[in-house]
Parts: sequence; C-alpha cells; structure tokens
Amino acid sequence: MLQTTKITVWAQTSFLTMKSQAHYCSLEGDNIVLINKAKDILQHAFKMKDLGILKYFLGIEVCRSQKGILLCQRKCALELISELGLRGSKPAISPMEQNRKLTTIEYDLHCNLHDDVALTDVMEYQRLVEKLLYLTLTRPDIAYRVQTLSQFIQSPKKSHLEATYRIVRYIKNEPGLGILMSSEGGTTLKAYCDTD
Repeated sequence: MLQTTKITVWAQTSFLTMKSQAHYCSLEGDNIVLINKAKDILQHAFKMKDLGILKYFLGIEVCRSQKGILLCQRKCALELISELGLRGSKPAISPMEQNRKLTTIEYDLHCNLHDDVALTDVMEYQRLVEKLLYLTLTRPDIAYRVQTLSQFIQSPKKSHLEATYRIVRYIKNEPGLGILMSSEGGTTLKAYCDTD
C-alpha cells in the first residue's frame, strides 16, 4: 500500500495543504499567491511538472462548479460495473436488502443451516470487497454495508457475494455520486450520513 504524506501550513488567514503519494503531489489552498510561492520553492528543489488545476488524482475525479467541488469515482464505478458484467442488469434501489441476515459458516454449522454454501473462489470476493472499500472514499452511502461485508473476507459464502453484487447494482443507479464540498459556508466542516 502506498503511503500518503500530508502537510498543512497556516499563514495568518490563509492555508496551504500539500499531499504527496509516490510520484504525485497536489497543492490545495485558499490563496493563489501562497500556492504559487510553494510551487516555485518546490520547482527549485525538485524536478517537477505543473499539471495545472487538479482534475483527477489517485482515481478520484475533481469537478469544479459554482456550487463547489465534487469528488467522485465515476470511472472506477463504471469499470467495476463493466468488469462484473452488470451493464445490462437492473439497478438496485438500496445497497442491501432490508432485514438481510449475513452469517458466518461457523454460525450456520452450529445452527444446522445448510442452505448457503461457501465460495470456492475466495479471491474473487476479496478483490470485489477491496474495490468497494476504495469506492467508499467518496461514497459514504455504501460504507456501512461494505464494512459489514468485509467482516466475512476470510470465509465468504454465496450470500455474501450476492450482497456485494447488490451494492454494485446500487452504485449503478448513480455512478457519479460523490462528496460535494460546497462553495458556500466557509471552511466549517458539516457532514451528515444516514445509514438507513
């Protein structure tokens, strides 16, 4: 896993944040003069190329508008839908069926339940959960369900795989859904996430 470094500098009423990972670095701030000065210092110290305004970083699309900045992973979501062959499938209204009980293999054996079978290809389930976990960076609406499914990563069953496919079909409803950082309201962080 790549390590990310983040440095934030406050200068009177302005701020500058630098994030770097592998060969990529992004500068963010509310003062263009401070950003340009930081770029000049970095260009003198390192060989670098200015790619302009951030549009795409580590799989996350950055879309600017009058309303604010939208962070989404539309491309990643569409690739996942295509990779699983779900382009022609019906989208799901919710990420998981209501009152759906997910159990472990051990629990099923203890309760003498034999209607659900263990997966033969555990790696497929693990890769799918990994991709869904990455999507939760900009999709808090699926975070709880994906975290629940990640608990079964060692011994998944057919019902667990079906539940992950349902989440992907839910994502299909709005693959470009993401996090909007509003241009109104200053720098106060306001968040609300309904887990129902």
